[in-house]
Amino acid sequence: MYIWQDGDWPKFTWDAEALLAPLAEARHKQGRLLGQMQRLGFDLQTQASFQATVEDVIRTSEIEGEKLDLASVRSSVARRLGLPDAGHPSFDARAEGVVEMMMDAMQNHACPLAIERLFAWHAALFPTGHSGMRKIVTGGWRTDHDGPMQVVSGPLGRQKVHYEAPPAKRLKAEMKRFLTWFNGSDTTVGSADRRFNRPAIGGMDGLLRSGIAHLWFVTIHPFEDGNGRIARAIADLALARTEGTGQRFYSVSAQIQRERSRYYDVLERTQKGSLDVTAWLVWFMSCFSHAVDAAEEKSRSVLRKAEFWQRFAEEPLSVRQKTILNRFMDGFEGNLTARKWAAIGKCSVDTASRDINDLLERRLLVRNPGGSKRTSFNVAGFEPDTD
Repeated sequence: MYIWQDGDWPKFTWDAEALLAPLAEARHKQGRLLGQMQRLGFDLQTQASFQATVEDVIRTSEIEGEKLDLASVRSSVARRLGLPDAGHPSFDARAEGVVEMMMDAMQNHACPLAIERLFAWHAALFPTGHSGMRKIVTGGWRTDHDGPMQVVSGPLGRQKVHYEAPPAKRLKAEMKRFLTWFNGSDTTVGSADRRFNRPAIGGMDGLLRSGIAHLWFVTIHPFEDGNGRIARAIADLALARTEGTGQRFYSVSAQIQRERSRYYDVLERTQKGSLDVTAWLVWFMSCFSHAVDAAEEKSRSVLRKAEFWQRFAEEPLSVRQKTILNRFMDGFEGNLTARKWAAIGKCSVDTASRDINDLLERRLLVRNPGGSKRTSFNVAGFEPDTD
Protein backbone atom coordinates (compact mmCIF):
# COMPACT_ATOMS: atom_id res chain seq x y z
CA MET A 1 0.00 0.00 0.00
CA TYR A 2 1.25 3.46 -0.87
CA ILE A 3 1.04 6.29 1.62
CA TRP A 4 -1.74 8.09 -0.29
CA GLN A 5 -3.95 4.97 0.02
CA ASP A 6 -4.08 5.30 3.81
CA GLY A 7 -7.55 6.28 4.97
CA ASP A 8 -6.14 9.18 7.02
CA TRP A 9 -4.09 10.63 4.14
CA PRO A 10 -2.70 13.31 4.24
CA LYS A 11 -2.64 13.63 8.04
CA PHE A 12 1.10 13.18 8.50
CA THR A 13 2.54 12.37 11.91
CA TRP A 14 6.07 12.36 13.31
CA ASP A 15 8.05 11.71 16.47
CA ALA A 16 8.71 15.14 17.97
CA GLU A 17 11.49 13.84 20.23
CA ALA A 18 13.35 12.28 17.30
CA LEU A 19 13.19 15.57 15.38
CA LEU A 20 14.15 17.89 18.21
CA ALA A 21 17.95 17.57 17.89
CA PRO A 22 18.27 17.59 14.06
CA LEU A 23 15.83 20.49 13.77
CA ALA A 24 17.65 22.51 16.43
CA GLU A 25 20.98 21.89 14.67
CA ALA A 26 19.54 22.89 11.29
CA ARG A 27 18.02 26.06 12.74
CA HIS A 28 21.29 26.98 14.47
CA LYS A 29 23.29 26.58 11.26
CA GLN A 30 20.69 28.48 9.25
CA GLY A 31 20.78 31.42 11.66
CA ARG A 32 24.59 31.44 11.74
CA LEU A 33 24.82 31.48 7.93
CA LEU A 34 22.27 34.27 7.56
CA GLY A 35 24.14 36.28 10.19
CA GLN A 36 27.39 35.83 8.26
CA MET A 37 25.69 36.94 5.05
CA GLN A 38 24.35 40.10 6.65
CA ARG A 39 27.93 41.08 7.54
CA LEU A 40 29.13 40.66 3.94
CA GLY A 41 27.42 43.75 2.56
CA PHE A 42 25.10 44.01 -0.43
CA ASP A 43 27.59 43.40 -3.25
CA LEU A 44 29.10 40.30 -1.65
CA GLN A 45 25.66 39.02 -0.69
CA THR A 46 24.67 39.29 -4.35
CA GLN A 47 27.78 37.35 -5.38
CA ALA A 48 27.04 34.64 -2.82
CA SER A 49 23.43 34.45 -3.97
CA PHE A 50 24.60 34.21 -7.58
CA GLN A 51 26.85 31.25 -6.81
CA ALA A 52 24.17 29.42 -4.81
CA THR A 53 21.46 30.00 -7.41
CA VAL A 54 23.62 28.76 -10.29
CA GLU A 55 24.48 25.64 -8.30
CA ASP A 56 20.82 25.08 -7.37
CA VAL A 57 19.68 25.29 -10.99
CA ILE A 58 22.42 22.97 -12.27
CA ARG A 59 22.02 20.35 -9.54
CA THR A 60 18.22 20.16 -9.45
CA SER A 61 18.35 19.17 -13.13
CA GLU A 62 21.25 16.74 -12.63
CA ILE A 63 19.18 14.85 -10.04
CA GLU A 64 16.80 14.00 -12.88
CA GLY A 65 19.65 13.08 -15.23
CA GLU A 66 19.52 16.32 -17.25
CA LYS A 67 22.71 18.32 -17.75
CA LEU A 68 22.25 22.05 -18.43
CA ASP A 69 24.83 24.26 -20.09
CA LEU A 70 26.69 26.02 -17.27
CA ALA A 71 27.45 29.15 -19.31
CA SER A 72 23.76 29.55 -20.18
CA VAL A 73 22.71 29.14 -16.55
CA ARG A 74 25.32 31.63 -15.33
CA SER A 75 24.31 34.15 -17.98
CA SER A 76 20.61 33.78 -17.16
CA VAL A 77 21.08 34.12 -13.39
CA ALA A 78 23.54 37.02 -13.83
CA ARG A 79 21.03 39.01 -15.89
CA ARG A 80 18.36 38.60 -13.25
CA LEU A 81 20.70 39.61 -10.43
CA GLY A 82 22.16 42.57 -12.29
CA LEU A 83 25.63 41.06 -12.74
CA PRO A 84 26.42 41.69 -16.41
CA ASP A 85 30.06 40.60 -16.11
CA ALA A 86 29.33 37.24 -14.49
CA GLY A 87 29.46 35.27 -17.75
CA HIS A 88 29.37 35.39 -21.53
CA PRO A 89 25.92 36.07 -23.04
CA SER A 90 24.45 32.67 -23.78
CA PHE A 91 20.92 31.40 -24.24
CA ASP A 92 19.40 27.96 -23.80
CA ALA A 93 15.63 27.58 -23.52
CA ARG A 94 15.83 24.71 -21.03
CA ALA A 95 18.25 26.60 -18.79
CA GLU A 96 16.12 29.74 -18.99
CA GLY A 97 13.05 27.78 -17.89
CA VAL A 98 14.67 26.24 -14.81
CA VAL A 99 16.24 29.58 -13.84
CA GLU A 100 12.91 31.35 -14.26
CA MET A 101 11.16 28.85 -11.99
CA MET A 102 13.84 28.86 -9.29
CA MET A 103 14.16 32.65 -9.27
CA ASP A 104 10.39 33.06 -9.07
CA ALA A 105 10.25 30.73 -6.07
CA MET A 106 13.05 32.67 -4.38
CA GLN A 107 12.20 36.28 -5.20
CA ASN A 108 8.38 36.01 -5.08
CA HIS A 109 8.16 33.77 -2.03
CA ALA A 110 5.50 35.97 -0.40
CA CYS A 111 3.07 35.39 -3.28
CA PRO A 112 0.54 32.56 -2.88
CA LEU A 113 1.34 29.27 -4.58
CA ALA A 114 -1.54 28.93 -7.03
CA ILE A 115 -2.44 26.41 -9.74
CA GLU A 116 -1.69 28.95 -12.48
CA ARG A 117 1.77 29.55 -11.02
CA LEU A 118 2.53 25.82 -10.96
CA PHE A 119 1.33 25.49 -14.56
CA ALA A 120 3.62 28.36 -15.58
CA TRP A 121 6.58 26.68 -13.86
CA HIS A 122 5.84 23.41 -15.62
CA ALA A 123 5.53 25.07 -19.02
CA ALA A 124 8.83 26.86 -18.42
CA LEU A 125 10.58 23.54 -17.72
CA PHE A 126 9.44 22.07 -21.03
CA PRO A 127 9.49 24.94 -23.56
CA THR A 128 9.17 22.59 -26.56
CA GLY A 129 6.31 20.57 -25.08
CA HIS A 130 8.53 17.49 -25.07
CA SER A 131 10.41 15.52 -22.42
CA GLY A 132 13.24 14.15 -24.51
CA MET A 133 11.56 12.65 -27.57
CA ARG A 134 8.21 12.22 -25.84
CA LYS A 135 5.44 14.81 -26.22
CA ILE A 136 3.83 15.64 -22.87
CA VAL A 137 1.03 17.77 -21.48
CA THR A 138 2.61 21.04 -20.33
CA GLY A 139 0.95 23.60 -18.09
CA GLY A 140 -1.70 21.08 -17.02
CA TRP A 141 -2.21 18.04 -14.81
CA ARG A 142 -1.34 14.59 -16.14
CA THR A 143 -4.17 12.55 -17.64
CA ASP A 144 -2.97 8.94 -17.16
CA HIS A 145 -3.93 8.39 -20.81
CA ASP A 146 -1.17 5.77 -21.14
CA GLY A 147 -1.82 4.14 -17.78
CA PRO A 148 -1.07 4.96 -14.13
CA MET A 149 1.81 7.29 -13.29
CA GLN A 150 4.67 5.08 -12.11
CA VAL A 151 8.28 5.69 -11.13
CA VAL A 152 10.25 2.79 -12.62
CA SER A 153 13.84 1.72 -13.25
CA GLY A 154 15.58 -1.07 -15.12
CA PRO A 155 15.50 -2.37 -18.72
CA LEU A 156 12.25 -2.59 -20.66
CA GLY A 157 10.42 -5.79 -19.79
CA ARG A 158 12.21 -6.17 -16.44
CA GLN A 159 11.37 -2.81 -14.92
CA LYS A 160 10.98 -2.35 -11.19
CA VAL A 161 8.11 -0.16 -10.00
CA HIS A 162 9.34 2.06 -7.18
CA TYR A 163 6.17 4.07 -6.79
CA GLU A 164 2.70 4.55 -8.27
CA ALA A 165 1.00 7.94 -7.87
CA PRO A 166 -2.69 8.64 -7.16
CA PRO A 167 -4.95 8.31 -10.24
CA ALA A 168 -5.43 11.42 -12.38
CA LYS A 169 -9.11 11.72 -11.42
CA ARG A 170 -8.03 12.62 -7.87
CA LEU A 171 -5.57 15.36 -8.83
CA LYS A 172 -7.87 18.39 -8.61
CA ALA A 173 -8.97 17.51 -5.09
CA GLU A 174 -5.46 16.48 -4.01
CA MET A 175 -3.85 19.67 -5.27
CA LYS A 176 -6.60 21.88 -3.83
CA ARG A 177 -5.94 20.36 -0.39
CA PHE A 178 -2.19 20.72 -0.77
CA LEU A 179 -2.30 24.36 -1.90
CA THR A 180 -4.78 25.31 0.84
CA TRP A 181 -2.38 23.88 3.41
CA PHE A 182 0.76 25.35 1.84
CA ASN A 183 -0.70 28.85 1.68
CA GLY A 184 -1.54 28.66 5.38
CA SER A 185 -5.32 28.26 5.33
CA ASP A 186 -5.43 24.62 6.52
CA THR A 187 -3.62 23.92 9.79
CA THR A 188 -5.20 20.48 10.39
CA VAL A 189 -2.62 18.54 8.37
CA GLY A 190 0.22 17.04 10.40
CA SER A 191 1.03 16.76 14.09
CA ALA A 192 2.92 19.98 14.77
CA ASP A 193 4.62 20.13 18.16
CA ARG A 194 4.55 23.51 19.95
CA ARG A 195 8.30 23.26 20.70
CA PHE A 196 8.91 23.67 16.96
CA ASN A 197 6.82 26.83 16.74
CA ARG A 198 9.68 29.17 15.83
CA PRO A 199 9.48 31.11 12.50
CA ALA A 200 6.51 29.25 11.06
CA ILE A 201 3.75 29.27 8.50
CA GLY A 202 0.31 28.18 9.53
CA GLY A 203 1.49 27.12 13.01
CA MET A 204 4.24 24.76 11.77
CA ASP A 205 8.00 25.34 11.79
CA GLY A 206 9.14 26.50 8.35
CA LEU A 207 11.82 23.82 7.94
CA LEU A 208 9.33 21.09 8.72
CA ARG A 209 6.85 22.68 6.33
CA SER A 210 9.47 22.70 3.60
CA GLY A 211 10.23 19.01 4.07
CA ILE A 212 6.58 18.01 4.19
CA ALA A 213 5.74 20.15 1.15
CA HIS A 214 8.50 18.44 -0.84
CA LEU A 215 7.28 14.97 0.15
CA TRP A 216 3.57 15.75 -0.28
CA PHE A 217 3.90 17.29 -3.75
CA VAL A 218 6.19 14.62 -5.17
CA THR A 219 3.84 11.96 -3.75
CA ILE A 220 0.84 13.48 -5.56
CA HIS A 221 3.04 13.63 -8.71
CA PRO A 222 0.55 15.84 -10.59
CA PHE A 223 2.55 16.35 -13.81
CA GLU A 224 3.72 13.98 -16.52
CA ASP A 225 7.33 15.02 -15.88
CA GLY A 226 9.25 17.57 -13.83
CA ASN A 227 7.64 16.71 -10.49
CA GLY A 228 10.95 16.40 -8.64
CA ARG A 229 12.25 19.76 -9.85
CA ILE A 230 8.98 21.51 -8.98
CA ALA A 231 8.86 19.79 -5.56
CA ARG A 232 12.34 21.14 -4.80
CA ALA A 233 11.33 24.62 -5.97
CA ILE A 234 8.32 24.49 -3.64
CA ALA A 235 10.57 23.43 -0.75
CA ASP A 236 12.89 26.35 -1.56
CA LEU A 237 9.92 28.72 -1.62
CA ALA A 238 8.88 27.54 1.85
CA LEU A 239 12.43 28.08 3.13
CA ALA A 240 12.54 31.57 1.61
CA ARG A 241 9.32 32.41 3.44
CA THR A 242 10.81 31.44 6.78
CA GLU A 243 13.89 33.57 6.12
CA GLY A 244 12.00 36.53 4.65
CA THR A 245 14.63 37.12 2.00
CA GLY A 246 14.67 36.95 -1.76
CA GLN A 247 18.26 35.73 -1.82
CA ARG A 248 19.47 32.14 -1.83
CA PHE A 249 22.72 31.45 0.01
CA TYR A 250 22.69 27.64 0.02
CA SER A 251 21.55 24.87 -2.30
CA VAL A 252 19.50 22.01 -0.90
CA SER A 253 19.31 20.58 -4.44
CA ALA A 254 23.11 20.39 -4.60
CA GLN A 255 23.15 18.44 -1.34
CA ILE A 256 20.37 16.14 -2.57
CA GLN A 257 22.48 15.47 -5.66
CA ARG A 258 25.41 14.53 -3.41
CA GLU A 259 23.10 12.21 -1.44
CA ARG A 260 21.07 11.10 -4.46
CA SER A 261 20.89 7.37 -3.70
CA ARG A 262 19.96 8.04 -0.07
CA TYR A 263 17.35 10.58 -1.22
CA TYR A 264 15.59 8.10 -3.48
CA ASP A 265 15.85 5.33 -0.88
CA VAL A 266 14.25 7.29 1.97
CA LEU A 267 11.64 8.75 -0.38
CA GLU A 268 10.62 5.30 -1.65
CA ARG A 269 10.43 3.82 1.86
CA THR A 270 8.34 6.77 3.05
CA GLN A 271 5.93 6.57 0.12
CA LYS A 272 5.45 2.84 0.79
CA GLY A 273 5.12 3.29 4.54
CA SER A 274 2.66 4.76 7.01
CA LEU A 275 1.74 8.41 7.57
CA ASP A 276 4.55 8.62 10.14
CA VAL A 277 7.12 10.64 8.17
CA THR A 278 9.74 10.93 10.92
CA ALA A 279 12.48 9.18 8.89
CA TRP A 280 11.93 11.47 5.92
CA LEU A 281 12.02 14.62 8.06
CA VAL A 282 15.14 13.51 9.94
CA TRP A 283 16.87 12.96 6.59
CA PHE A 284 15.59 16.31 5.24
CA MET A 285 16.89 18.20 8.30
CA SER A 286 20.27 16.47 7.91
CA CYS A 287 20.38 17.27 4.20
CA PHE A 288 19.56 20.91 4.92
CA SER A 289 22.29 21.11 7.58
CA HIS A 290 24.87 19.72 5.16
CA ALA A 291 23.74 22.20 2.50
CA VAL A 292 24.34 25.06 4.93
CA ASP A 293 27.79 23.64 5.80
CA ALA A 294 28.70 23.74 2.10
CA ALA A 295 27.36 27.29 1.83
CA GLU A 296 29.55 28.46 4.71
CA GLU A 297 32.60 27.20 2.83
CA LYS A 298 31.44 29.05 -0.29
CA SER A 299 30.91 32.25 1.72
CA ARG A 300 34.57 32.09 2.65
CA SER A 301 35.32 31.79 -1.06
CA VAL A 302 33.28 34.95 -1.72
CA LEU A 303 35.33 36.82 0.87
CA ARG A 304 38.58 35.56 -0.65
CA LYS A 305 37.35 36.69 -4.07
CA ALA A 306 36.60 40.18 -2.74
CA GLU A 307 40.04 40.35 -1.10
CA PHE A 308 41.65 39.22 -4.36
CA TRP A 309 40.06 42.00 -6.41
CA GLN A 310 40.84 44.55 -3.72
CA ARG A 311 44.48 43.45 -3.75
CA PHE A 312 44.76 43.63 -7.56
CA ALA A 313 42.38 46.54 -8.13
CA GLU A 314 44.98 48.56 -10.07
CA GLU A 315 46.09 45.74 -12.36
CA PRO A 316 45.16 46.24 -16.05
CA LEU A 317 43.29 43.12 -17.18
CA SER A 318 41.45 42.20 -20.35
CA VAL A 319 37.73 41.37 -20.26
CA ARG A 320 38.63 37.74 -21.00
CA GLN A 321 41.08 37.55 -18.11
CA LYS A 322 38.58 39.08 -15.67
CA THR A 323 35.80 36.74 -16.84
CA ILE A 324 37.86 33.57 -16.49
CA LEU A 325 39.34 34.57 -13.14
CA ASN A 326 35.82 35.26 -11.84
CA ARG A 327 34.64 31.95 -13.25
CA PHE A 328 37.40 30.10 -11.42
CA MET A 329 36.75 31.86 -8.12
CA ASP A 330 33.00 31.17 -8.40
CA GLY A 331 33.65 27.44 -8.17
CA PHE A 332 35.51 26.07 -11.16
CA GLU A 333 35.21 22.28 -11.55
CA GLY A 334 38.59 20.59 -11.93
CA ASN A 335 41.95 22.20 -12.62
CA LEU A 336 42.48 25.37 -14.61
CA THR A 337 44.59 24.58 -17.70
CA ALA A 338 45.45 26.41 -20.91
CA ARG A 339 42.97 24.26 -22.84
CA LYS A 340 40.15 25.05 -20.42
CA TRP A 341 41.10 28.72 -20.50
CA ALA A 342 40.84 28.61 -24.31
CA ALA A 343 37.46 26.86 -24.19
CA ILE A 344 35.94 29.28 -21.69
CA GLY A 345 37.51 32.35 -23.29
CA LYS A 346 36.71 31.14 -26.82
CA CYS A 347 40.27 31.76 -27.96
CA SER A 348 43.21 29.70 -29.20
CA VAL A 349 45.43 27.73 -26.84
CA ASP A 350 48.33 30.03 -27.78
CA THR A 351 46.29 33.09 -26.78
CA ALA A 352 45.28 31.33 -23.56
CA SER A 353 48.92 30.60 -22.79
CA ARG A 354 49.84 34.26 -23.29
CA ASP A 355 47.01 35.30 -20.95
CA ILE A 356 48.18 32.82 -18.33
CA ASN A 357 51.87 33.71 -18.59
CA ASP A 358 50.99 37.39 -18.21
CA LEU A 359 49.06 36.63 -15.00
CA LEU A 360 51.83 34.37 -13.70
CA GLU A 361 54.37 37.17 -14.12
CA ARG A 362 52.13 39.54 -12.19
CA ARG A 363 51.42 36.85 -9.55
CA LEU A 364 47.66 36.79 -10.05
CA LEU A 365 48.03 33.12 -10.96
CA VAL A 366 50.28 30.47 -9.47
CA ARG A 367 51.45 27.26 -11.11
CA ASN A 368 50.40 23.97 -9.47
CA PRO A 369 53.03 21.27 -8.86
CA GLY A 370 53.20 18.66 -11.62
CA GLY A 371 54.72 17.72 -14.95
CA SER A 372 54.48 19.78 -18.11
CA LYS A 373 51.75 17.60 -19.59
CA ARG A 374 49.57 18.20 -16.53
CA THR A 375 50.39 21.85 -15.98
CA SER A 376 47.55 23.58 -14.19
CA PHE A 377 47.10 26.82 -12.33
CA ASN A 378 45.36 28.39 -9.35
CA VAL A 379 44.28 31.93 -8.62
CA ALA A 380 46.52 33.52 -5.99
CA GLY A 381 44.92 33.00 -2.60
CA PHE A 382 42.79 30.09 -3.83
CA GLU A 383 45.45 27.40 -3.60
CA PRO A 384 44.26 24.18 -1.91
CA ASP A 385 45.26 23.62 1.70
CA THR A 386 48.38 21.47 2.12
CA ASP A 387 47.78 20.45 5.73
